[in-house]
Amino acid sequence: MSRALLAPAAMMAAALTTAFTAQADNADTANKSNNPLNLAPGMNLQDYYTPRYYDSNIHTNDALLRGTLPVAPGDFIGVPQLLRATLPISTRPDPHNGYSTGIGDLNLFDIFLLKTEGVQLGIGPQITAPTAEQDELGTGKWQAGLAAIAIDATPRGLLGALVQYQSSFAGDHDRAHVESATFQPFLIHNLPKGWYLRSTGTWTFDLKANTHYIPIGLGVGKAWKAGHNILNAFVEPQWTVERKGDDLPQFTLFAGINVTFGK
Repeated sequence: MSRALLAPAAMMAAALTTAFTAQADNADTANKSNNPLNLAPGMNLQDYYTPRYYDSNIHTNDALLRGTLPVAPGDFIGVPQLLRATLPISTRPDPHNGYSTGIGDLNLFDIFLLKTEGVQLGIGPQITAPTAEQDELGTGKWQAGLAAIAIDATPRGLLGALVQYQSSFAGDHDRAHVESATFQPFLIHNLPKGWYLRSTGTWTFDLKANTHYIPIGLGVGKAWKAGHNILNAFVEPQWTVERKGDDLPQFTLFAGINVTFGK
């Protein structure tokens, strides 16, 4: 091959290598920001707005303030841990035909990462404290249970789920016993330049009342680096496709911004 042809071929190969490297970096950035088992400190502001309920004209909103903190393995516990705290600021109908807005019940869990290579696996205890300012904003009960997560991260995206179970064990004796379970799938498909498609609707089961609803989401987001941190903004409409019971969400708009520190 002549030198006249070698130079353009080399330039094309270099351009393709740069493009593939950039695409891989973008996928890695999106995966780190979206992976609930990523061992990095983070802060999230997420919002669930439900304008439509079945058999009702009410609306609700839950703004979730969430922080995550990794803990390195030690002599006593030989696996890494991920601590997560979630404090909702909720809006619910009150007994006077109006709405109340305030702090809801604080949820804490501690995930032990049992497997960090290939399909990541984590499990650990969780507790919910009755921190709600008004009765309609919380359960009035202390609750405890387990949370388990499995995540498979590839350049194409994330595939996995978070399963949680909890039951009340103390609190206001005048309030009803609480027993619930949730299943949240994580389906993230990476696109070029940090964009991605997502579906993460949380399936909710009230085991005490024997009711449930299953939403399916389809949304879009974008993750990008800002210095040593990663920012991630998304919006995901969710539609309930199966339910048992009344006064359950029909449509919810889920949106948020996540910050992953030092990655």
